[in-house]
Amino acid sequence: MIALLLGVAAAPAHADPDIAKGETVFKKCMACHAVGPDAKVKVGPPLNGIVGAKWAHFEGYAYSQDIKDGAAAGKVWDEASLNDYLENPKHLAPKGKMAFAGVKNEQERVDLIAFLAQFKPDGSKK
Repeated sequence: MIALLLGVAAAPAHADPDIAKGETVFKKCMACHAVGPDAKVKVGPPLNGIVGAKWAHFEGYAYSQDIKDGAAAGKVWDEASLNDYLENPKHLAPKGKMAFAGVKNEQERVDLIAFLAQFKPDGSKK
């Protein structure tokens, strides 16, 4: 019983995803990425439909070789890979083009992924 309580106490306490907070976190991304019906390529590709999408899915964007290799291997941007990438983009794509230090706060990443997950590939919300 004590071990069980200690295990629960040691687990990180994160609240459920908060889309509104995720929208605030997305402001860190807006210089290079866009979402929504009018999203266009900036420095990076639009992120509409990113959750569950194949790597390098946005046609017409010049992805780094790391991301193209991931696409060729059949990788998908699921919540786990997005979380890893958002924490430190160079972890999944060491030679990637994304010059961003990452979102270090785990709850912010959870919120950001929830915010992104609401966008369909056409930019409309689910």
